[in-house]
Amino acid sequence: MYPTEPGQNSSASVEDQVKIVRSQGRSREVQGTAPALGTDVRGVHVLPTLRISLHRIRPMTPDIAWAVFVGLNLVAMRLLSNWQTVPFLAIWISLTVIYGFRLWRLQPTILTWAAVTLATGGIIFVQVLKGQQDADYLAEVPLISLMFLVMVWHGRRRLAATQERLTAMEQVQRISQENVRLLEQQRQFLQDASHELGTPITVALGHAELIERATVDETVAADARVVTGELARLRRLTNRLLLLASAGTPDFLHVTAVSADALVLDALERWGNTPRRWRLGEVAEATVLGDSDRLVAALDALLENAVAHTEPGDLIEVSVGLEGRNVVLAVTDSGCGMPPTELDRIFRRFSRAQPYRNREAGGFGLGLPIVQAIAEAHHGSVRVRSASGEGSTFEMVIPAVPDALAS
Repeated sequence: MYPTEPGQNSSASVEDQVKIVRSQGRSREVQGTAPALGTDVRGVHVLPTLRISLHRIRPMTPDIAWAVFVGLNLVAMRLLSNWQTVPFLAIWISLTVIYGFRLWRLQPTILTWAAVTLATGGIIFVQVLKGQQDADYLAEVPLISLMFLVMVWHGRRRLAATQERLTAMEQVQRISQENVRLLEQQRQFLQDASHELGTPITVALGHAELIERATVDETVAADARVVTGELARLRRLTNRLLLLASAGTPDFLHVTAVSADALVLDALERWGNTPRRWRLGEVAEATVLGDSDRLVAALDALLENAVAHTEPGDLIEVSVGLEGRNVVLAVTDSGCGMPPTELDRIFRRFSRAQPYRNREAGGFGLGLPIVQAIAEAHHGSVRVRSASGEGSTFEMVIPAVPDALAS
Protein backbone atom coordinates (compact mmCIF):
# COMPACT_ATOMS: atom_id res chain seq x y z
CA MET A 1 0.00 0.00 0.00
CA TYR A 2 1.18 3.48 -0.86
CA PRO A 3 0.44 6.31 1.59
CA THR A 4 -2.02 8.89 0.41
CA GLU A 5 -1.39 12.55 0.61
CA PRO A 6 -3.75 14.70 2.60
CA GLY A 7 -6.62 15.96 0.47
CA GLN A 8 -6.33 13.12 -2.23
CA ASN A 9 -9.22 10.92 -3.04
CA SER A 10 -8.72 7.38 -1.78
CA SER A 11 -10.50 5.93 -4.86
CA ALA A 12 -7.93 7.61 -7.17
CA SER A 13 -5.10 5.96 -5.19
CA VAL A 14 -6.68 2.56 -5.70
CA GLU A 15 -6.94 3.09 -9.48
CA ASP A 16 -3.28 4.14 -9.69
CA GLN A 17 -2.22 1.03 -7.89
CA VAL A 18 -4.24 -1.15 -10.31
CA LYS A 19 -2.55 0.54 -13.31
CA ILE A 20 0.89 -0.07 -11.84
CA VAL A 21 0.13 -3.74 -11.25
CA ARG A 22 -1.17 -4.16 -14.85
CA SER A 23 1.93 -2.50 -16.35
CA GLN A 24 4.20 -4.77 -14.31
CA GLY A 25 2.22 -7.80 -15.49
CA ARG A 26 2.58 -6.77 -19.13
CA SER A 27 6.35 -6.30 -18.70
CA ARG A 28 6.62 -9.79 -17.23
CA GLU A 29 4.64 -11.17 -20.19
CA VAL A 30 7.03 -9.48 -22.65
CA GLN A 31 10.02 -10.87 -20.77
CA GLY A 32 8.46 -14.27 -20.75
CA THR A 33 7.80 -14.30 -24.49
CA ALA A 34 11.21 -12.94 -25.51
CA PRO A 35 13.02 -16.31 -25.28
CA ALA A 36 10.31 -17.91 -27.34
CA LEU A 37 10.71 -15.28 -30.04
CA GLY A 38 14.46 -15.79 -30.00
CA THR A 39 13.98 -19.52 -30.43
CA ASP A 40 11.72 -19.01 -33.51
CA VAL A 41 14.22 -16.67 -35.18
CA ARG A 42 17.06 -19.13 -34.71
CA GLY A 43 14.86 -21.90 -36.13
CA VAL A 44 14.16 -19.83 -39.24
CA HIS A 45 17.91 -19.58 -39.86
CA VAL A 46 18.57 -23.26 -39.16
CA LEU A 47 15.95 -24.66 -41.55
CA PRO A 48 17.36 -23.11 -44.77
CA THR A 49 20.85 -24.29 -43.83
CA LEU A 50 19.53 -27.82 -43.30
CA ARG A 51 17.68 -27.72 -46.62
CA ILE A 52 20.81 -26.56 -48.45
CA SER A 53 22.83 -29.39 -46.89
CA LEU A 54 20.20 -31.96 -47.88
CA HIS A 55 20.09 -30.51 -51.38
CA ARG A 56 23.85 -30.96 -51.71
CA ILE A 57 23.82 -34.48 -50.25
CA ARG A 58 20.90 -35.76 -52.35
CA PRO A 59 22.96 -36.29 -55.58
CA MET A 60 25.44 -38.37 -53.54
CA THR A 61 22.75 -40.66 -52.09
CA PRO A 62 23.54 -43.62 -54.43
CA ASP A 63 27.24 -43.37 -53.60
CA ILE A 64 26.53 -43.23 -49.86
CA ALA A 65 24.13 -46.19 -50.12
CA TRP A 66 26.73 -48.18 -52.04
CA ALA A 67 29.42 -47.37 -49.44
CA VAL A 68 27.12 -48.62 -46.65
CA PHE A 69 26.40 -51.76 -48.67
CA VAL A 70 30.13 -52.40 -49.14
CA GLY A 71 30.75 -51.86 -45.42
CA LEU A 72 28.13 -54.42 -44.48
CA ASN A 73 29.56 -56.94 -46.92
CA LEU A 74 33.09 -56.38 -45.58
CA VAL A 75 31.77 -57.11 -42.12
CA ALA A 76 30.12 -60.24 -43.48
CA MET A 77 33.40 -61.32 -45.08
CA ARG A 78 35.14 -60.86 -41.75
CA LEU A 79 32.57 -62.71 -39.66
CA LEU A 80 31.33 -65.40 -42.06
CA SER A 81 34.50 -67.03 -43.29
CA ASN A 82 32.65 -70.02 -44.75
CA TRP A 83 30.36 -67.76 -46.85
CA GLN A 84 32.68 -64.91 -47.60
CA THR A 85 32.66 -65.61 -51.36
CA VAL A 86 29.11 -64.30 -51.58
CA PRO A 87 29.76 -60.87 -49.99
CA PHE A 88 33.10 -60.68 -51.83
CA LEU A 89 31.43 -61.08 -55.20
CA ALA A 90 28.54 -58.84 -54.13
CA ILE A 91 31.02 -56.01 -53.47
CA TRP A 92 32.62 -56.23 -56.92
CA ILE A 93 29.34 -56.69 -58.74
CA SER A 94 27.86 -53.67 -56.95
CA LEU A 95 30.98 -51.65 -57.86
CA THR A 96 30.53 -52.56 -61.51
CA VAL A 97 26.83 -51.69 -61.43
CA ILE A 98 27.22 -48.32 -59.72
CA TYR A 99 30.11 -47.35 -62.00
CA GLY A 100 27.93 -48.12 -65.00
CA PHE A 101 25.31 -45.69 -63.69
CA ARG A 102 27.54 -43.03 -62.13
CA LEU A 103 30.52 -43.01 -64.52
CA TRP A 104 32.94 -41.46 -62.06
CA ARG A 105 35.91 -39.52 -63.30
CA LEU A 106 39.16 -41.42 -63.71
CA GLN A 107 40.82 -40.36 -60.43
CA PRO A 108 37.84 -41.20 -58.13
CA THR A 109 37.42 -44.48 -60.04
CA ILE A 110 41.05 -45.50 -59.47
CA LEU A 111 40.88 -44.53 -55.80
CA THR A 112 37.66 -46.50 -55.28
CA TRP A 113 39.09 -49.50 -57.12
CA ALA A 114 42.26 -49.41 -54.98
CA ALA A 115 40.26 -49.10 -51.75
CA VAL A 116 37.97 -52.02 -52.60
CA THR A 117 40.94 -54.14 -53.72
CA LEU A 118 42.88 -53.48 -50.54
CA ALA A 119 39.86 -53.99 -48.28
CA THR A 120 38.70 -57.28 -49.79
CA GLY A 121 42.22 -58.55 -50.41
CA GLY A 122 43.29 -57.60 -46.88
CA ILE A 123 40.49 -59.56 -45.24
CA ILE A 124 41.18 -62.63 -47.37
CA PHE A 125 44.95 -62.32 -46.77
CA VAL A 126 44.43 -62.24 -43.00
CA GLN A 127 42.19 -65.29 -43.20
CA VAL A 128 44.79 -67.11 -45.30
CA LEU A 129 47.43 -66.34 -42.69
CA LYS A 130 45.13 -67.72 -39.96
CA GLY A 131 44.50 -70.86 -41.98
CA GLN A 132 40.81 -70.10 -42.42
CA GLN A 133 41.06 -69.95 -46.26
CA ASP A 134 43.20 -71.59 -48.93
CA ALA A 135 45.95 -69.51 -50.51
CA ASP A 136 44.42 -70.09 -53.98
CA TYR A 137 41.38 -68.06 -52.96
CA LEU A 138 43.62 -64.99 -52.66
CA ALA A 139 44.27 -65.10 -56.44
CA GLU A 140 40.66 -64.14 -57.14
CA VAL A 141 41.24 -60.61 -55.87
CA PRO A 142 43.69 -59.46 -58.59
CA LEU A 143 41.75 -61.31 -61.29
CA ILE A 144 38.43 -59.67 -60.49
CA SER A 145 40.20 -56.35 -59.94
CA LEU A 146 41.80 -56.64 -63.39
CA MET A 147 38.41 -57.50 -64.94
CA PHE A 148 36.96 -54.32 -63.44
CA LEU A 149 39.85 -52.24 -64.83
CA VAL A 150 39.31 -53.74 -68.29
CA MET A 151 35.63 -52.83 -68.05
CA VAL A 152 36.54 -49.27 -67.02
CA TRP A 153 39.00 -48.93 -69.90
CA HIS A 154 36.51 -50.24 -72.43
CA GLY A 155 33.73 -48.02 -71.06
CA ARG A 156 35.87 -44.90 -71.15
CA ARG A 157 37.05 -45.74 -74.66
CA ARG A 158 33.46 -46.08 -75.83
CA LEU A 159 32.54 -42.88 -74.02
CA ALA A 160 35.41 -41.02 -75.66
CA ALA A 161 34.40 -42.36 -79.09
CA THR A 162 30.81 -41.29 -78.50
CA GLN A 163 31.97 -37.86 -77.41
CA GLU A 164 34.08 -37.56 -80.55
CA ARG A 165 31.12 -38.50 -82.71
CA LEU A 166 28.93 -35.97 -80.92
CA THR A 167 31.58 -33.31 -81.37
CA ALA A 168 31.90 -34.17 -85.05
CA MET A 169 28.12 -34.06 -85.47
CA GLU A 170 27.96 -30.68 -83.74
CA GLN A 171 30.69 -29.39 -86.03
CA VAL A 172 28.89 -30.72 -89.10
CA GLN A 173 25.67 -29.13 -87.86
CA ARG A 174 27.42 -25.80 -87.36
CA ILE A 175 28.91 -26.01 -90.85
CA SER A 176 25.52 -26.92 -92.31
CA GLN A 177 23.87 -24.01 -90.54
CA GLU A 178 26.61 -21.70 -91.78
CA ASN A 179 26.18 -22.98 -95.34
CA VAL A 180 22.43 -22.47 -95.11
CA ARG A 181 23.01 -18.96 -93.84
CA LEU A 182 25.46 -18.19 -96.67
CA LEU A 183 23.08 -19.63 -99.28
CA GLU A 184 20.25 -17.54 -97.86
CA GLN A 185 22.45 -14.44 -98.01
CA GLN A 186 23.40 -15.26 -101.60
CA ARG A 187 19.76 -15.78 -102.58
CA GLN A 188 18.72 -12.56 -100.86
CA PHE A 189 21.54 -10.66 -102.58
CA LEU A 190 20.52 -11.96 -106.00
CA GLN A 191 16.90 -11.02 -105.37
CA ASP A 192 17.80 -7.55 -104.15
CA ALA A 193 20.27 -6.95 -106.97
CA SER A 194 17.80 -8.14 -109.61
CA HIS A 195 15.01 -5.95 -108.24
CA GLU A 196 17.27 -2.91 -107.93
CA LEU A 197 18.68 -3.34 -111.45
CA GLY A 198 15.34 -4.03 -113.11
CA THR A 199 13.89 -0.51 -112.95
CA PRO A 200 16.94 1.51 -114.14
CA ILE A 201 17.59 -0.99 -116.95
CA THR A 202 14.01 -0.67 -118.17
CA VAL A 203 14.18 3.14 -118.05
CA ALA A 204 17.54 3.24 -119.87
CA LEU A 205 16.29 0.76 -122.48
CA GLY A 206 13.21 2.88 -123.17
CA HIS A 207 15.29 6.04 -123.67
CA ALA A 208 17.74 4.22 -125.93
CA GLU A 209 14.89 2.95 -128.12
CA LEU A 210 13.46 6.48 -128.33
CA ILE A 211 16.83 7.85 -129.39
CA GLU A 212 17.19 5.11 -132.01
CA ARG A 213 13.78 5.94 -133.53
CA ALA A 214 14.04 9.74 -133.27
CA THR A 215 17.56 10.38 -134.54
CA VAL A 216 18.37 11.05 -138.19
CA ASP A 217 22.08 10.53 -137.72
CA GLU A 218 22.96 6.98 -138.76
CA THR A 219 25.98 6.87 -136.44
CA VAL A 220 23.88 7.82 -133.42
CA ALA A 221 21.21 5.30 -134.46
CA ALA A 222 23.85 2.55 -134.69
CA ASP A 223 25.21 3.43 -131.26
CA ALA A 224 21.68 3.48 -129.87
CA ARG A 225 21.07 -0.01 -131.28
CA VAL A 226 24.20 -1.28 -129.56
CA VAL A 227 23.06 0.24 -126.27
CA THR A 228 19.57 -1.20 -126.75
CA GLY A 229 20.95 -4.67 -127.43
CA GLU A 230 23.25 -4.64 -124.40
CA LEU A 231 20.51 -3.35 -122.11
CA ALA A 232 18.15 -6.05 -123.38
CA ARG A 233 20.79 -8.70 -122.64
CA LEU A 234 21.34 -7.20 -119.18
CA ARG A 235 17.60 -7.31 -118.49
CA ARG A 236 17.47 -10.97 -119.49
CA LEU A 237 20.41 -11.64 -117.17
CA THR A 238 18.73 -9.98 -114.19
CA ASN A 239 15.50 -11.86 -114.87
CA ARG A 240 17.35 -15.17 -114.95
CA LEU A 241 19.28 -14.37 -111.79
CA LEU A 242 16.01 -13.54 -110.06
CA LEU A 243 14.48 -16.80 -111.29
CA LEU A 244 17.44 -18.85 -110.01
CA ALA A 245 17.43 -17.02 -106.69
CA SER A 246 13.75 -17.81 -106.14
CA ALA A 247 14.06 -21.47 -107.20
CA GLY A 248 14.16 -22.75 -103.63
CA THR A 249 11.32 -20.65 -102.23
CA PRO A 250 7.92 -22.20 -101.40
CA ASP A 251 6.06 -19.92 -103.82
CA PHE A 252 8.34 -20.71 -106.76
CA LEU A 253 5.66 -22.86 -108.40
CA HIS A 254 1.94 -22.27 -108.86
CA VAL A 255 0.88 -25.81 -109.64
CA THR A 256 -1.94 -26.57 -112.07
CA ALA A 257 -2.64 -29.27 -114.66
CA VAL A 258 -0.52 -28.47 -117.72
CA SER A 259 -0.80 -30.11 -121.14
CA ALA A 260 2.72 -31.10 -122.20
CA ASP A 261 1.87 -31.46 -125.89
CA ALA A 262 0.42 -27.92 -125.92
CA LEU A 263 3.67 -26.62 -124.39
CA VAL A 264 5.68 -28.15 -127.24
CA LEU A 265 3.37 -26.84 -129.98
CA ASP A 266 3.37 -23.31 -128.53
CA ALA A 267 7.17 -23.32 -128.21
CA LEU A 268 7.59 -24.42 -131.82
CA GLU A 269 5.27 -21.59 -132.91
CA ARG A 270 7.26 -19.00 -130.94
CA TRP A 271 10.65 -20.10 -132.26
CA GLY A 272 9.58 -21.02 -135.81
CA ASN A 273 10.80 -17.71 -137.28
CA THR A 274 14.40 -18.32 -136.21
CA PRO A 275 16.47 -19.36 -139.27
CA ARG A 276 16.74 -23.08 -138.47
CA ARG A 277 15.11 -26.21 -139.88
CA TRP A 278 12.39 -26.90 -137.33
CA ARG A 279 10.72 -30.28 -136.99
CA LEU A 280 8.00 -31.59 -134.72
CA GLY A 281 8.80 -35.04 -133.46
CA GLU A 282 6.66 -37.40 -131.43
CA VAL A 283 3.82 -35.62 -129.65
CA ALA A 284 2.14 -37.76 -127.01
CA GLU A 285 -0.91 -36.52 -125.19
CA ALA A 286 0.31 -36.06 -121.60
CA THR A 287 -0.49 -33.92 -118.60
CA VAL A 288 1.76 -32.86 -115.77
CA LEU A 289 1.16 -31.05 -112.51
CA GLY A 290 3.32 -27.97 -112.67
CA ASP A 291 3.73 -24.29 -113.25
CA SER A 292 2.98 -23.42 -116.86
CA ASP A 293 5.12 -20.26 -116.88
CA ARG A 294 8.13 -22.05 -115.36
CA LEU A 295 7.86 -24.95 -117.80
CA VAL A 296 7.65 -22.52 -120.72
CA ALA A 297 10.79 -20.77 -119.42
CA ALA A 298 12.62 -24.09 -119.17
CA LEU A 299 11.61 -25.17 -122.67
CA ASP A 300 12.62 -21.77 -124.09
CA ALA A 301 16.01 -22.13 -122.39
CA LEU A 302 16.53 -25.52 -124.07
CA LEU A 303 15.54 -24.08 -127.46
CA GLU A 304 17.79 -21.07 -126.95
CA ASN A 305 20.67 -23.41 -126.15
CA ALA A 306 19.95 -25.39 -129.32
CA VAL A 307 19.93 -22.21 -131.42
CA ALA A 308 23.20 -21.08 -129.82
CA HIS A 309 24.95 -24.31 -130.89
CA THR A 310 23.58 -24.53 -134.43
CA GLU A 311 23.87 -22.57 -137.65
CA PRO A 312 21.15 -21.53 -140.11
CA GLY A 313 20.01 -24.65 -141.91
CA ASP A 314 20.73 -27.03 -139.03
CA LEU A 315 17.91 -29.19 -137.71
CA ILE A 316 16.16 -28.67 -134.35
CA GLU A 317 13.47 -31.18 -133.34
CA VAL A 318 11.02 -30.78 -130.46
CA SER A 319 9.05 -33.72 -129.08
CA VAL A 320 7.13 -34.97 -126.06
CA GLY A 321 6.81 -38.61 -125.07
CA LEU A 322 5.92 -40.93 -122.21
CA GLU A 323 8.48 -42.98 -120.32
CA GLY A 324 6.91 -45.07 -117.60
CA ARG A 325 5.22 -42.65 -115.21
CA ASN A 326 7.11 -39.65 -116.58
CA VAL A 327 6.69 -37.15 -119.38
CA VAL A 328 9.82 -36.45 -121.45
CA LEU A 329 10.15 -33.06 -123.15
CA ALA A 330 13.04 -33.35 -125.61
CA VAL A 331 14.97 -30.87 -127.78
CA THR A 332 17.36 -32.40 -130.33
CA ASP A 333 19.70 -30.46 -132.61
CA SER A 334 22.19 -31.37 -135.34
CA GLY A 335 24.70 -28.74 -134.29
CA CYS A 336 28.28 -28.88 -133.14
CA GLY A 337 27.60 -31.02 -130.07
CA MET A 338 29.80 -31.21 -127.00
CA PRO A 339 32.63 -33.49 -125.90
CA PRO A 340 31.91 -35.86 -122.96
CA THR A 341 34.16 -33.80 -120.67
CA GLU A 342 31.77 -30.85 -120.99
CA LEU A 343 28.62 -32.74 -120.00
CA ASP A 344 29.42 -32.78 -116.29
CA ARG A 345 29.72 -29.02 -115.91
CA ILE A 346 27.23 -27.49 -118.36
CA PHE A 347 24.52 -27.36 -115.67
CA ARG A 348 26.69 -25.23 -113.38
CA ARG A 349 25.90 -21.55 -113.23
CA PHE A 350 27.85 -19.37 -115.67
CA SER A 351 29.38 -22.44 -117.32
CA ARG A 352 29.49 -22.53 -121.11
CA ALA A 353 30.35 -25.33 -123.48
CA GLN A 354 33.74 -24.88 -125.12
CA PRO A 355 34.70 -23.82 -127.70
CA TYR A 356 31.27 -23.03 -129.14
CA ARG A 357 29.64 -19.92 -127.79
CA ASN A 358 27.09 -17.65 -129.41
CA ARG A 359 26.95 -14.33 -127.58
CA GLU A 360 24.11 -13.00 -129.68
CA ALA A 361 21.86 -15.90 -128.69
CA GLY A 362 22.44 -15.38 -125.01
CA GLY A 363 25.66 -16.85 -123.73
CA PHE A 364 25.15 -16.17 -120.00
CA GLY A 365 25.70 -19.74 -118.87
CA LEU A 366 22.42 -19.63 -116.92
CA GLY A 367 19.96 -21.30 -119.31
CA LEU A 368 20.71 -24.92 -118.44
CA PRO A 369 20.93 -24.26 -114.68
CA ILE A 370 17.47 -22.69 -114.97
CA VAL A 371 16.19 -25.80 -116.74
CA GLN A 372 17.63 -28.01 -114.01
CA ALA A 373 16.20 -25.85 -111.22
CA ILE A 374 12.71 -25.87 -112.77
CA ALA A 375 12.82 -29.63 -113.42
CA GLU A 376 13.91 -30.41 -109.86
CA ALA A 377 11.22 -28.08 -108.50
CA HIS A 378 8.72 -30.31 -110.37
CA HIS A 379 10.33 -33.42 -108.79
CA GLY A 380 11.94 -34.22 -112.13
CA SER A 381 15.39 -34.15 -113.73
CA VAL A 382 17.37 -33.15 -116.83
CA ARG A 383 19.60 -35.41 -118.91
CA VAL A 384 21.72 -34.87 -122.00
CA ARG A 385 23.25 -36.94 -124.77
CA SER A 386 25.87 -35.32 -126.95
CA ALA A 387 29.07 -35.88 -128.89
CA SER A 388 31.39 -33.53 -130.74
CA GLY A 389 30.12 -32.90 -134.26
CA GLU A 390 27.01 -35.06 -133.79
CA GLY A 391 24.59 -32.68 -132.13
CA SER A 392 22.89 -32.86 -128.75
CA THR A 393 19.66 -34.07 -127.15
CA PHE A 394 18.39 -32.46 -123.95
CA GLU A 395 15.49 -34.13 -122.14
CA MET A 396 13.47 -32.72 -119.27
CA VAL A 397 11.76 -35.54 -117.33
CA ILE A 398 8.66 -34.53 -115.35
CA PRO A 399 6.29 -36.87 -113.43
CA ALA A 400 3.01 -37.32 -115.29
CA VAL A 401 -0.47 -37.15 -113.85
CA PRO A 402 -1.65 -40.73 -113.15
CA ASP A 403 -5.09 -40.08 -114.66
CA ALA A 404 -3.45 -39.04 -117.92
CA LEU A 405 -1.48 -42.29 -117.97
CA ALA A 406 -4.62 -44.32 -117.35
CA SER A 407 -6.42 -42.63 -120.22
